[in-house]
Amino acid sequence: MAGQSGRQIYFEFVPIGPQIKVSAIDALTRTEVCVIVPRSAMRKDMETLALRKLQRALERLEARR
Repeated sequence: MAGQSGRQIYFEFVPIGPQIKVSAIDALTRTEVCVIVPRSAMRKDMETLALRKLQRALERLEARR
């Protein structure tokens, strides 16, 4: 999936009991973030949450440079 900035973003969904671990990975920087969400959450909401967390992590990474 391409993010808003045109970057290639990969999502991984791993069920863990009553939750799902959602990982969002930026292909360019290889930055990965994870969120844990309930299984009842909608897939789009899971992706949005993980993507926003990834965007914050990338902003922090850029600020350090």
